[in-house]
Amino acid sequence: MGNAMSKTIKLILVLVAIIVAAVFLNPSAEKHRMKMKEAIAERSQLEKVLGVGALTAFASRYHSLGIASYTTVNEKLTSVGVVGLVFVME
Repeated sequence: MGNAMSKTIKLILVLVAIIVAAVFLNPSAEKHRMKMKEAIAERSQLEKVLGVGALTAFASRYHSLGIASYTTVNEKLTSVGVVGLVFVME
């Protein structure tokens, strides 16, 4: 019985460590905005010149869920972030 309890405690400690790491690695609003600017600039030279990425990033609203985050523009999902990574929605 002690061995099963030991495995359970180890599992709980690993899960807590993963959650704590996710909280600390949750991308900031600035990281989301930087990724949006980069993604739009890569997609279109014209949009890069016109500053569409900067405008979109400026207009975005950042939302944190503690272990993950996301941004929206006009209620539309624009990026999702988790463990330090940000994914821009096309």
